[in-house]
Amino acid sequence: MDIIQLLPDSVANQIAAGEVIQRPASVIKELVENAIDAGAKTIKVFVVDAGRTSIQIIDDGCGMSETDARLSFERHATSKIRKADDLFALHTMGFRGEALASIAAVAQVTLQTRRAEDELGTRITLEGSHVTSQEPVACAVGSSFCVENLFFNVPARRKFLKSNTTEMSNINQTFERIVLVYPHISFILYNNGQEAMNLPAASLRQRIIDVFGKKINQALLPLDTATTLCKITGFVGKPESARKKGAKQFFFVNGRYMKHPYFHKAVQMAFERLVPSGDQVPYFIYFDVNPEDIDVNIHPVKTEIKFENEQAIWQILMATVRDAVGKFSGVTEIDFDVEGRPDIPVYNPEALKDAKQPTIEIDSSYNPFLCTPSDEPQYLKKAARDTSGSSRGSRNGGGIPSSSLGISDYKPRQNTQQWENLYQSSAINIDDTPAGDENIFSSVLNDFEDEQVPLLNRGHEHLQYSGRYIVTQVENGLMLTDQYRADVRILFEYYMHSLATRTSSTQKILFPETVQFPPSYSPYLSTAISEMCSLGFEINKEDNGGYSVSGIPAGLAGLDAVTLVNELVSAVVEYGSDVKSEINSFLALQLAERAATPYGEILSQEQMENMIERLLQCENSRYTPDGKTITVIWAEKEIEQHF
Repeated sequence: MDIIQLLPDSVANQIAAGEVIQRPASVIKELVENAIDAGAKTIKVFVVDAGRTSIQIIDDGCGMSETDARLSFERHATSKIRKADDLFALHTMGFRGEALASIAAVAQVTLQTRRAEDELGTRITLEGSHVTSQEPVACAVGSSFCVENLFFNVPARRKFLKSNTTEMSNINQTFERIVLVYPHISFILYNNGQEAMNLPAASLRQRIIDVFGKKINQALLPLDTATTLCKITGFVGKPESARKKGAKQFFFVNGRYMKHPYFHKAVQMAFERLVPSGDQVPYFIYFDVNPEDIDVNIHPVKTEIKFENEQAIWQILMATVRDAVGKFSGVTEIDFDVEGRPDIPVYNPEALKDAKQPTIEIDSSYNPFLCTPSDEPQYLKKAARDTSGSSRGSRNGGGIPSSSLGISDYKPRQNTQQWENLYQSSAINIDDTPAGDENIFSSVLNDFEDEQVPLLNRGHEHLQYSGRYIVTQVENGLMLTDQYRADVRILFEYYMHSLATRTSSTQKILFPETVQFPPSYSPYLSTAISEMCSLGFEINKEDNGGYSVSGIPAGLAGLDAVTLVNELVSAVVEYGSDVKSEINSFLALQLAERAATPYGEILSQEQMENMIERLLQCENSRYTPDGKTITVIWAEKEIEQHF
């Protein structure tokens, strides 16, 4: 008996829908791209319950006839290509003919469409790939797709959809990728009846500003390079716009969004030694390439694209970005206003003939080891006064003081009169020393033992090594503590306590600063900002849609408030969780990492003692909240094995 059977179309469409339609954002991507291919000038998107309940896309494109409307839902039905060779000359967003068939296979779909030359349009309803009705209807020119109850017949897929906040964030992200390519088209996005994004037709730069806020306008450097292989346009951020999290980075090729780690590395290489390691620079880069030189038919999502001349384009891209950054940093302003300025004489070699070479006098009798406090140079005395009281203070009400080690903290040895004895060994043969005389080395060592050298007999005092580790003597050996990670653990537990008890101290900012977030952040903003206020931030919403930052947690002096708020919110959005407790721990960790004592900061004995004591009082003193080791103990037996 034969066991191989041909699957029904409805089952085949459901299988195909698994790759094409992964979540509500996939529906919006496919339908909006179809509207763009139809020549629409205005596209409206209505979303209810993050796409679970319904998604509606209305456009003013060319519309479809009655026959085309029915045929458009058949699998592999498309108006974009006719033969295989057309795949290498694509000028449209879609071409597979799978999107509408896949959507209709897993949702209830209603389409109303009319062409300009028709008096009546067509209304067609489908459910699970089956047409339930088709009738003429009066409607506007263009098309209106209404997709309801997504995955109604695939309960497993519907069950594993993320929360509404996460799905709405994905919808906003997909929407951004489309609107940045077509600034000449007007887009409007509604979420649960409220307008979330309204983008009128504008220039590319204005579209970027409309999506991501006015502040990004100051950080954009234009790109414009044309070669025989490709044309590169768009914008890249200035070096000072780099940040750890939330940098907006987009690649587009022939009007299509793409992910390309190889080209991303080219941009990063162009900013090498201009931005700190790990920071990301925003960019919006558009490639115009001959369609024959790329292949977009790699995956149904169409974000993976192969280039024929990948290495050459990589070089062109890096050179283009470097040129833009070089122009920005290399342009000098010519100032013709010289009134009141010092007169710089013209170089005249004849006037320098009588110039004498300066002489330097050296006092060969001067001995720095024999200086008394009264003989100290004045600049050293001034440095000691300036640094003796320097301190960044304690963090957040009883936190760790992190003052730098000043000159006044250093106590020189008192007995320095016999310093020359240390160097007499080069002129003395030890074997020739008279037996009855005491060895000169013994006398010198005895002198130092009487002074109690700091590292010999000080018990449990701490030693800072390499500006990053604290060495402490414990009962069974030596304990090495990473000072940055220890401070992260201490501050993390402090911030978590502040969030739990809603008690935190705030440090006011002299001049409040404004921060703006892109619309894609809106699902997370209310929760994130509420919890940040519990940490000690003062953030208030303004009428223009931005947020005013008027205070930050006490003890964070020196950190840029706008950058700090931007990075924290971006990290929450990237983390993608709407569970309050998880957001709290994530915010506490992010803030602790930015406020902790950095590597290279010199700590006094009091500071190290305070840090170790507070670390040992933590719930977990061995590991940071993200699982990194804080302390390592070298047992006494392990040390003895080396000797």
